[in-house]
Amino acid sequence: MIWSKDETLSRDELEKLQTKRLKETVARVYGAVPFYKKRFEELGLVPQDIKSIHDISKLPLTKKQDLRDNYPFGLFAVEQDAVVRIHSSSGTTGKPTVVGYTKSDMDVWNEVMARCYTMSGVNSEDTVHNAYGYGLFTGGLGLHDGAQTVGAAVVPSSGGFTSRQLLLMKDFGSTVLASTPSFALHLAEVALKEGYDIKKDFKLKCGIFGAEPTSEGLKEEVAKVWGVEYYEIYGMSEIIGPGVSNSCKEHNGLHIFEDHFYPEIIDSKTGEVLPYGEKGELVITSLTKQAFPIIRYRTGDITSLDQTPCRCGRTHVRMKSVMGRADDMLIVNGVNVFPSQVEHVLANVEEITLNYQIIADKKGYLDSLEIMVEVNDQMPMDSIGALENLKKKIQSELLNNLYINAKIKLVEPRSIERSMGKAVRVIDKRGK
Repeated sequence: MIWSKDETLSRDELEKLQTKRLKETVARVYGAVPFYKKRFEELGLVPQDIKSIHDISKLPLTKKQDLRDNYPFGLFAVEQDAVVRIHSSSGTTGKPTVVGYTKSDMDVWNEVMARCYTMSGVNSEDTVHNAYGYGLFTGGLGLHDGAQTVGAAVVPSSGGFTSRQLLLMKDFGSTVLASTPSFALHLAEVALKEGYDIKKDFKLKCGIFGAEPTSEGLKEEVAKVWGVEYYEIYGMSEIIGPGVSNSCKEHNGLHIFEDHFYPEIIDSKTGEVLPYGEKGELVITSLTKQAFPIIRYRTGDITSLDQTPCRCGRTHVRMKSVMGRADDMLIVNGVNVFPSQVEHVLANVEEITLNYQIIADKKGYLDSLEIMVEVNDQMPMDSIGALENLKKKIQSELLNNLYINAKIKLVEPRSIERSMGKAVRVIDKRGK
């Protein structure tokens, strides 16, 4: 089932709509946002120079630091009395990034979230257990309002209180779990520990998971342990929140809603636009946002785009699952390493869980890498020989697949701190 006919527009129809909306957005930011007017003038651009969607590469790129430099409302394109919702990041690494929404923006957000739910097979007969965080983080409220838009009942559980969440999921008969993949796995671990029979005690049919890069191995583990179909959602607050893209029943990538968000892939170092199929940094331009329109925003997420037709009937371009963030990538003795690549290797080792941490440090002038990994409950911690063999096995797999030489530290089951939201996978001590 497809929520909106706009998801099936022909490429010509879509490009005409994108061109119209891009021209409107460029005129809006040029006239109302001093930051963008200055950037345009520096490039010798005026709105009239943008004649089609294919002229988008003439426009300046926007970085996260630009949002921080214009804190709090410097990039807003409407007066304050038109703003009905404000969200922001935590600001743990500096000033928070602040985004705003008009009533029209909220309607668009609910629309794209309704598309995500419909794409995931969710309708008015379902009960959504929403374990994304509520508050300034856009995840919880974005998933909440979208569920209501398609008529589903929503349980606003947010994060934490794992035992209570399991009780509610069982007693309320929730059919959909919305959470980060790492929290979904944490819920399953606690459910088994507390004696639940996951397949009998819960009625989940599918999950909508996102907010963190995830390997195919972890996706398979979450789907298997809960017995659900795994749907992936993507978004970020700077663009709108969750709802930028979602996987369909074909599970061959995430459809980006191109009538609202125009995607490009660039080379992170040069800024050069890359063709379809090539891996690089995802850049998004919002085409319909009023309060906080953003031009060619560098998401930092590494992926690629696929424009080939999808059997589900939707014509919007698909992005591959994010393999990592440009700023999360570790360079260890000259080798590029993403946490999701390490996770993919670990997923093929039966004796361990997928709870791990990567610790990068310095030994003299050289980088050192330690990976702390939990063994599973069947692995005897008192068997020194078995543990040594397991370490060698993991080291060999990492070396053969990723060309990295890492020290492996095996630890007890459930000894690495569990995440209530996005998992902290990397600790880089080299700058300290």
